[in-house]
Amino acid sequence: MDERKRRLVIAIDGPVGAGKSTAARRLAQALSYTYIDSGAMYRAMGWKAIHAGVGLHDRERLAGLALSTDIRVVAAPEGPRVLVDGQDVTSALRTPEMDEASSVVSTLPEIRRRLVALQRAMAKEGGIVMDGRDIGTVVFPEADLKFYLDADLTVRSARRLGDLRRMGTPVEREAVRAEVARRDERDRGRETSPLTVAADAIRIDSTALDADGVLRVMLEAVQHVLKPDNS
Repeated sequence: MDERKRRLVIAIDGPVGAGKSTAARRLAQALSYTYIDSGAMYRAMGWKAIHAGVGLHDRERLAGLALSTDIRVVAAPEGPRVLVDGQDVTSALRTPEMDEASSVVSTLPEIRRRLVALQRAMAKEGGIVMDGRDIGTVVFPEADLKFYLDADLTVRSARRLGDLRRMGTPVEREAVRAEVARRDERDRGRETSPLTVAADAIRIDSTALDADGVLRVMLEAVQHVLKPDNS
């Protein structure tokens, strides 16, 4: 295959507030790839559990619910949409309640196995950029390109605060910082698929970088991979 026409699988990992979603969306747009927010899929699973009346700590019922639930991310003119059993739930997922729900259900091995299978199915033809916590280490250990995006806790908390306030969610700065720190601890300490840096990932510290700066670094790496002499 002509390397210049390869459709890559690109994995972007990192903690909350590092700028993964923005970077992944912009990179996918620049490459005409599909962007898949794996975190949105876990939020969707939390949404399904809550609306099905299944407790977020009821491991047995959650496992059964996951097996019978179809979650997909599809392209749309207004941006990627998340479908749960065919229903578009995108607008319901970016809330503190869904953040907490996803953080809880994502610790369950049964949930992760189900969603990883769905994610791999969506990437069979390549041409995707997926972000999350374990994309380069678990979901796509053989990804063509891996990035690990990080930033200082204070910066990440401020970004998360801005996101929530833009959505009209009334939150306090210190409460957001505490929640980000709590999610960091949960993501890094969970038994199944903890947040770690893949050995072959390109690390980017976005503390002092804006979105354009992060995108430039990523595009340079993509162009290097796509060079014919890298075949």
